[in-house]
Formats: sequence, structure tokens, C-alpha cells
Amino acid sequence: MEFIKFINVDKTYKNGVNALYNLNLNIKKGEFVFVIGASGSGKSTLIKMLYREEKPSNGEIIVGGVNVAKVKNNKVYKLRRKIGIVFQDYKLLPKLTVYENVAFALEIYGLPTEEVRKKVLKALDLVGLKPRTKSYPSQLSGGEQQRVAIARAIVNSPKLLICDEPTGNLDPDTSLEIMKVIEKINDLGTTIVMATHDREMVDKMKKRVILLDKGKLVKDYEKGSYSNYEGN
Repeated sequence: MEFIKFINVDKTYKNGVNALYNLNLNIKKGEFVFVIGASGSGKSTLIKMLYREEKPSNGEIIVGGVNVAKVKNNKVYKLRRKIGIVFQDYKLLPKLTVYENVAFALEIYGLPTEEVRKKVLKALDLVGLKPRTKSYPSQLSGGEQQRVAIARAIVNSPKLLICDEPTGNLDPDTSLEIMKVIEKINDLGTTIVMATHDREMVDKMKKRVILLDKGKLVKDYEKGSYSNYEGN
């Protein structure tokens, strides 16, 4: 079942930069897809379009049956409730504990306190941080902070988890630990779309890999690695 569709998508920014050209892409429910390519290839634009940070100049983007480009600005928050997003720089609130950082994402929706507690503890358990609920971000390693960010992204059981360079600030061993956490989330049925430059990680994971080059999708391998693209 196709969960995400890019249909003839173009994106030209106001400054004249052409970020994507005639992009056609289908991603099935429950897939794990790496999006790779050099800086400026269109990776970030593709990612941002999934959660309506950017809109296409032409074409359609369907996520879970919803035409994302046609979602009204005042309804975008409803779309994002169903999507988890993990960034390179964690974006944690420094004055809140681990528990409070993850709970914040639910409390703004007005969920009952007991429901929030159950969901937060479940998410923290999944990422291996249940014992650190009372810690503050400054007391955590980079890898632990990213785990908190992942817990926050999945606490509302999203159908889609979008990751934009989630291991960019981490050493190789910690990156692998984070990837194992994300793979566990994928095993539970969540669709994963991840933009990355991490060659070693992509090679180890053996997931679907798509390559963008100057805004065009030029390669698509079901179980790919960076080595698929070398010399091509």
C-alpha cells in the first residue's frame, strides 16, 4: 500500500533556485527509505514538503491519503499531529526535564495527565531512557539528547517519522545506536523517511536508498548502499 506519493513535483524558490524537478516517488506504508545526495541536491526540500514546511510549485504530494499541498495553513497542525520529526540539533527545551520535553508535545493538545504519563513512559522505554525522566538536557550525552528527541517525535504514535540528518552531530558508535532505535520504531510499523550524509550508516542498514542529484531522482535501490552510486 502506497503511503506517500510525489507526483510530478517541481519546486522553485522565490530567489530562483530550482530545488526539485519533476519528482515522482512512491513509498509504501512501513518502508524505511534513505534520501541521499550532495548538498543542494534537494534532500531537505523533499523532507520539508512532507510536513508542509514547504509547498511544491507544481505537482501533488500525498501523505496517508491527504494532499499535503492543499492543506490550509490553519490546519497544518492537524497534519503534523500524525507525523514525527527528528532534526540534527535535537531542539530540546533546556529548562525542562526529559519527561517534560516529551510530555510537552502531548500537553499542547490537552490530553489528560494520566494518558500523557502512559504515552511518555512508553516512548522513553522504547528509546531506552526510562530511567532518565528527571534529568535535564545538559546532563545528557549527545546520543541521549537525540533519543529524547526521538521519544518526543513518536510519543503520539505517528504513522510517519521524518528524520533530517539525525546523526549529523554524533560519533559513529552513537550514530549506530540511534539507528537501531529508529529501526525498532520502523519494525513496529512506522514509515521512516531519512535524509542523511552518513555513508557508513547507509551501507550498514541495507534499506531502500534513493539518490537525488540537482533536484532529480536519479537512482532508487530497494536494498542499497552508498557503494551503489560510486562511479555511476
